[in-house]
Amino acid sequence: MEEKINIQEYMTAGVENLIKNAVKVTLTNPAQSLFMARFAMADKAASKKRLAAEKEGEHIPAFLIASITSSCNLHCAGCYARAVHSCADTEPVAQLSAEEWDHIFEQAEKMGISFIPLAGGEPMLRWDVIEKAGNRQNILFLIFTNGTLIDDTYIKMLKKYRNLLPIFSMEGKEKHTDDRRGEGVYEKVLSAMGKMQKEKLLFGSSVTVTKENLEEVTSDTFIKKLEERDCKALFFVEFVPMSPEMKDLALGEPERAYMNQRLAEIRDKYQDMIFLSFPGDEKASGGCIAAGRGFFHINSHGGAESCPFSPYSDVNVKDTSLKAALHSRLFTELQNSGTLTEDHVGGCVLFENREEVERYLNHDDESFDN
Repeated sequence: MEEKINIQEYMTAGVENLIKNAVKVTLTNPAQSLFMARFAMADKAASKKRLAAEKEGEHIPAFLIASITSSCNLHCAGCYARAVHSCADTEPVAQLSAEEWDHIFEQAEKMGISFIPLAGGEPMLRWDVIEKAGNRQNILFLIFTNGTLIDDTYIKMLKKYRNLLPIFSMEGKEKHTDDRRGEGVYEKVLSAMGKMQKEKLLFGSSVTVTKENLEEVTSDTFIKKLEERDCKALFFVEFVPMSPEMKDLALGEPERAYMNQRLAEIRDKYQDMIFLSFPGDEKASGGCIAAGRGFFHINSHGGAESCPFSPYSDVNVKDTSLKAALHSRLFTELQNSGTLTEDHVGGCVLFENREEVERYLNHDDESFDN
């Protein structure tokens, strides 16, 4: 019989483990270590809020993903954001203001949300929003960035606000990174990492894992190079095929088995780094953790979505509270239907079953109530 675990305990334990390791790996940096110790206390308080809400029948996830802009300065091959039209070159229209995002962050803090990954587009294009995030010291903001916009001005901001942690996107070494992201991007990322290392600022890296780069990004050679640059966290994100011709790049069961084996090995070998895998072991956690089970997503226009890979929304936080958005009809239908626990191909069950998601979204009042 397949083992299931409580999703709230699963997510809470993951947050606490990340913080514990972050405190340990920053002991040589007093300023960073002091912040992480303070944040550990704030996260404990947030966890108590979530547990108290759980006892009252209100499930609050520990994570909220915020896509703060639809603009980007790169054109990465196979980009999911451009494929689902949540990222474009045209001038952004009706995107949330910095003040509106700050209100969302305020609500998240009151609810007990501890982690907010900032995505896009390219989030570093929204200096105004990132500055607002910096002032919310009880939340850890992971800025998933292509790294090309990190200059001395941004370095000063990151020194001031220790709760802002850049996560630099790469595809492996130079060839794989530049092939997907553009010529010269790899060197720009290394330069940004160098600036962070010089100032002893905490940062991580993120790689989109495909069949082509799997062995490279889990190799000792690649990880040692990141370790030498004082990278403290590495996120492995499975590639989601956005078109039929890209399906062959998605990991299959043999590749996932290999990655899980390598994860166990590198976690044991590189004690000063944190390694996280998404979607990770969904079967052990009882299925996909999107749609408010473990996280949810607010797009650049305020739409509450299950996940960045599933750009469907039936409620906007401009019109309602963040907490109310968690009870949207779409989220409720997905949680109750069994869709999130289905077996699937690739890294995202919601993208794989997007026709079913669209059907839930288009339910009229009568069919939903029945």
